[in-house]
Amino acid sequence: MLLESIKMSWDNIINNKLRSFLTMLGIVIGVASIIALITIVQGATSSISNQVTELGANKIIINVMGTPLKQGLNQDDIANISKLDNINGISPTISRKSGIVFHNKVMENVTVQGKNEVYFQTDASLLNSGRAINILDLESRNQVAIIGSNIVDELYYGIDPVGTDLTINGTTFTVIGTLAASSGFGAESNNDKVVIPYTTALRGLGVKNIKNLDVFLVDTSLADDTVMEIKGVLTPAFNYKENAYTAFNMGDMIESFESIMSIMSLLLAGIAAISLFVGGIGIMNMMLVSIIERTTEIGLRKALGATPNIIQLQFIIESIFLSLIGGLIGLILGALIAYVSSILIGIGFSISIATIFLAVGFSAAVGIVFGYMPARKASRLNPIDALRSL
Repeated sequence: MLLESIKMSWDNIINNKLRSFLTMLGIVIGVASIIALITIVQGATSSISNQVTELGANKIIINVMGTPLKQGLNQDDIANISKLDNINGISPTISRKSGIVFHNKVMENVTVQGKNEVYFQTDASLLNSGRAINILDLESRNQVAIIGSNIVDELYYGIDPVGTDLTINGTTFTVIGTLAASSGFGAESNNDKVVIPYTTALRGLGVKNIKNLDVFLVDTSLADDTVMEIKGVLTPAFNYKENAYTAFNMGDMIESFESIMSIMSLLLAGIAAISLFVGGIGIMNMMLVSIIERTTEIGLRKALGATPNIIQLQFIIESIFLSLIGGLIGLILGALIAYVSSILIGIGFSISIATIFLAVGFSAAVGIVFGYMPARKASRLNPIDALRSL
């Protein structure tokens, strides 16, 4: 009897193609919305998360505002922090805007940053050509520079910059390398930067204090403890003045970002699920209409011995068929929309198995829930009343 109910349900769907399509349309739109929205959000989250992670999940950023008596950090402060456990390296940053000149070509307001060897050791992808700053450059305060891709394009078009002289703030520097083109966040882009040894920057850029430190960790799980230890070093150094500095764990920011994006993904899925609910109502409505149209058929089947459970099963199966077919069409349509959108936006495309099961499973559930009432109504029809329409 089950196979017969399945065959009859399928035949009824095939024989009423337009009605079946209109019935499924709400499910198609709902599932397509869920698949497309969740996939696009997950792709955007993954893309942005990767860029944030590139900034350093294993890093603590220290920014110094200073006090009237102590404007920034000195070499002793850096040495004291480096003695702490779980410290893999420290990269000071000294930054200033300056004009640069090469063969009478001038660029104004270029960001010149003082860095050390740790900055390049923690990310091998920073360099495009040449060599990085090393410990000898720092100890000897060598006047060497590494330049960004936009500077190469503007000042050195068609010329290999490595080995050439570049004037920065009136001082001649030798270019020892170029930075890889960056597509990261604006402030972190290296395309318009010049990097020199920070010891040279302290002398040549007229900067007396270090106000930014990147502290790299051995074990990120101990980041919070390390932050407390760093505060234990810096707080006395600034005479226990509040708001003299901040110590920020990048790992916390990444976790917070991923948490926010997960919540957004769930909210969007919830909004899209409303379409599925509306589609379920459409199925229930069309099934009720179908029952009215098939009253005679139901009466004949009951008169021939079909039990109420068999009648109910047939209509539930028909409702599930409509929901599943609509769900599969919606899955394909949603995946296509997400794929095209990911290309246009420039993010990764990947549909998770969990998303597929969520959308298709939800559509099947909609078929059962919203098909039950019409099926129950059909099963309760009195065969004598049903046959009066003959």
